[in-house]
Amino acid sequence: MRGQAHQIESIIDGAELHRALEALLCHYFARVVRIDRLDRRVSEYCSSFIIEELDVTLDDGTTLALVLKDLSMNALMEGAGRVKPSFFYEPMREIETYRHVLALHQFGTATYYGAVTQEERKRFWLFLERLPPGLLWQHGDLEIWKNVARWLAGMHTFLVRETEQRESARLAHLLNYDRDFYWRWMRRAATFVCEGDKSGDRKAATAIRALESRYEKVVERLAALPVTVIHGEFYASNVMIDNQPERLRVCPVDWEMAAIGPGKVDLAGLTSGGWTREQKDAMALAYYDALPADQIAGYDRQTFLTDLEYCRLHQAVQWLGWSPFWAPPPEHAQDWLKEALICAETLAL
Repeated sequence: MRGQAHQIESIIDGAELHRALEALLCHYFARVVRIDRLDRRVSEYCSSFIIEELDVTLDDGTTLALVLKDLSMNALMEGAGRVKPSFFYEPMREIETYRHVLALHQFGTATYYGAVTQEERKRFWLFLERLPPGLLWQHGDLEIWKNVARWLAGMHTFLVRETEQRESARLAHLLNYDRDFYWRWMRRAATFVCEGDKSGDRKAATAIRALESRYEKVVERLAALPVTVIHGEFYASNVMIDNQPERLRVCPVDWEMAAIGPGKVDLAGLTSGGWTREQKDAMALAYYDALPADQIAGYDRQTFLTDLEYCRLHQAVQWLGWSPFWAPPPEHAQDWLKEALICAETLAL
């Protein structure tokens, strides 16, 4: 997630960066270009990996504001390697998502300028448009959040067709929300909660084991949901917005967990946090009402909201299974075990 300030140093050689970026820009503009000036600084707001802000001036006077996200393993932020599940590390996932999915469609996501992918050197650099600062969580206007939900429904609807080619090499990098995926998180969550429950009565351990014993019903429901290409971590701290009078630009960033899965997983992320149940339902139904008629034919609102609650339960279980060492920044802190148990009670599990 974005939103945390860090004091870190770049690990990329300036001359190599200059040569690589110049070659990528020649390809992007389909003509020979030269970089006259390249100013760089490490962003004060990074995600799991080091991000640099680049100010580029070309020989014809064109100026570009870019970001360089270094997805190489040696660019993993201090501490991130300890808490980020290693089995999900795949530097090409985000790169290929921009290259083969986002760059082909006009969603308003960051412009993709290219990437350096050198397997033999374990080097993976992603170059994107640098957007004006502005994160969704900084806005308290519910109407903006409902508009983001509508935008999300539109993106999911469009990308459903991509899943028809899910066996193609273009989408091979994506995670797959299947039965094994859901069960993996549940087993990790149960292990971590039980290992961390030092209380005398072991209430947390008892609660998570009870949920695990009933989780097959959850997995069956989740595995039956229609799928599309999803962001995977569509939290407000990962969504940049540019709220102009003429239009709202929605730009999710950090596609490291992009997947083929239920669109309502992203909606669960969007509607998490300190909203009231009525406000969460208002966002969810804004998404529902933005879906095309053929997707909601015979699919009533209550069933939709119930499916969303199952996705919220998965979301809570995934965070419980993320890492025994992980803790969110205070502004994003949440009791995920409590959230999971509330969802389970709501679903009468």
